[in-house]
Amino acid sequence: MDQFSQKSIIAIAVVVLIIGLAGGYFYGQQKGYQQAEADIKKLDEVAAKKATDEAAKAANPFQAMNPLQGVEANPFQKVKKILNPFE
Repeated sequence: MDQFSQKSIIAIAVVVLIIGLAGGYFYGQQKGYQQAEADIKKLDEVAAKKATDEAAKAANPFQAMNPLQGVEANPFQKVKKILNPFE
């Protein structure tokens, strides 16, 4: 009888272990799916925000760099002062 109870305890432990592993697997899979879903949603939001910011920057002509920045209005004014001895 001692051998039967020892075998039954081992069988019960194996069944409990299998049930625990199956439960952990399904719980982990569901938790991982939810985490992946949240990560994908966050990445989509970041990508959408980045795309709208770039589109707004490209569409706004006032944020573009001035191609004539640093260019003098009349470059001959300086030459006239240097070369004209009567001024």
